Amino acid sequence: MSALDWIVLLVTTLGICVYGWWHTRGKQGLRGYIKGNERTSWVTIGLGVMATQASAITFLSTPGQGYADGLKFVQIYFGLPIAMVIIAAVFAPIFRRLNVFTAYEYLGQRFDRKTRLLGAALFLVQRGLGAGLTIYAPSIIISSVLGWPLNLTIVVTAVLVTIYTVSGGCEAVNVTQKFQMLLIFAGLVVAFFVIVAKMPAGVSLGDALRVAGSAGRMQAIDYSTNPNDRYTIWSGIFGGVFLSLAYFGTDQSQVQRYLSGGSLRETRLGLMFNGIFKIPMQFFILLLGTLVFAFYQFERPPLFFNQTEWRQHAQLPGGEALRSLDDRFVSLHAETAARVRDWLAAQHSGNAAGEAPARAAMVAAQESERQLRIEATKTLTAIDPKADTKDTDYVFLTFVLDHLPHGIIGLLVAVIFAGGLASISSELNALGSTVAVDFYRNLWKPDATDAHYVLASKGFTALWGLLALMIAFFFQFADNLIQAVNIIGSVFYGPVLGLFIVAFFFKRVGGTGAFWGAVIAQALVLAVYFTTHVAYLWYNPIGAGAAVFFGLAIHAMQGISDTTTKTRPEA
Repeated sequence: MSALDWIVLLVTTLGICVYGWWHTRGKQGLRGYIKGNERTSWVTIGLGVMATQASAITFLSTPGQGYADGLKFVQIYFGLPIAMVIIAAVFAPIFRRLNVFTAYEYLGQRFDRKTRLLGAALFLVQRGLGAGLTIYAPSIIISSVLGWPLNLTIVVTAVLVTIYTVSGGCEAVNVTQKFQMLLIFAGLVVAFFVIVAKMPAGVSLGDALRVAGSAGRMQAIDYSTNPNDRYTIWSGIFGGVFLSLAYFGTDQSQVQRYLSGGSLRETRLGLMFNGIFKIPMQFFILLLGTLVFAFYQFERPPLFFNQTEWRQHAQLPGGEALRSLDDRFVSLHAETAARVRDWLAAQHSGNAAGEAPARAAMVAAQESERQLRIEATKTLTAIDPKADTKDTDYVFLTFVLDHLPHGIIGLLVAVIFAGGLASISSELNALGSTVAVDFYRNLWKPDATDAHYVLASKGFTALWGLLALMIAFFFQFADNLIQAVNIIGSVFYGPVLGLFIVAFFFKRVGGTGAFWGAVIAQALVLAVYFTTHVAYLWYNPIGAGAAVFFGLAIHAMQGISDTTTKTRPEA
């Protein structure tokens, strides 16, 4: 990166962090620290809800997902608008009316302490793992840009975001996320126009989309009914509704965002904002990945996008095999680019007879490239079985660093890094608040002062920053980060959502039925995860449905047992 890139990156990133600290200095009340000033506008709520979900993983991994698989991933969000309506109509009014600090505090009021602690514990496990992922993702950027060891950049990222989250609490998260999302929107639009402008002379946006479509990258809808297919319209609508209900309705990192609203109306408008704009935003980010795919059909990409990993192993014993593959790839890609141009020329000239054989030749050349990439991965593994062979998360970053003008590079690196800071800060704030309210105040120190609880919340937030840092070290071999974070959430979200469904709609069910129903449901989801190939989006309805079913069944058995006991004759 040039000096201009560094200026843009440092001014935007540090400026937002310093503003968050300055704006919230001296505001130390417990309610303000956990829930913000409770005057947050619907625009800030909407942007905060989007920013919490749209981490650096979104801007690193989603374009890589679009590059590798096309637009199908967008189907995961098809259930989100439905979920937003349900949350605005059911969840938000109850949480606001009861004036709770955390979503799990409501479970304690509705059921009992053990059910509250179960919901909170499941949240801490899955969100703690997720926080590790969201620290790891922006660290990839700094590692690639600076050439620092990845572990060092993980530490730097974790320390930076922990400091300003601990100092300002929920309001610091709210005020910084607004600017982070505005920066993200601007960066995405700039990236789109730069990618289009970088296409070779004579290749229009329509041509680029046709090239991507010819390789199956433009198919957004899959009607398959196979439950093992990861992204289909059915898993997106049905599984996506449950995933979105669980995430936005029961995950404290999201509940905390909209509990800070000035009124129920502001909360509902913020949720609707997210429901309307989330799908177009994700579609647009995936589209960037498909355009990068089209660009690299003409401009030669690296054979392996994680160039740091590739170069390091090319210097090891046996590395000459990697260098030989690079040489083969140069000529093979030149053949692919020529065949793509031949196909476009046949289309432009209206040569219907020549278009079919030109397309067949293009597809054959692309398949040869794909096979060479597979061979490269196998060769890398043979040299070092512990090598990181998953490189899709490096696709967009490679394009940004290699092909964008200076200044724009700094802006887009800042966009990715800002997305990471926005999401991590929300997660750490929610994790620390949940421990402080649902465990520390509930079990150990029920009568302490507000100042004591604020200090405890800060301490727990800092502790979670350290734990997330440690967890981040274990995610260096994830297949695709955007998938990994959704899989982790889906494993745990269903049973927690089931607890809330029982709480809202089955008023006669008590804490014992709800608790054991959720425990059995969690065991069932884990069994499905470890023993089947069912797509992870289905874990959410399976877990929620099982928690409701077993909760009702246990409640019914309790009723039978109570009736038997009451009618049994005395000895």
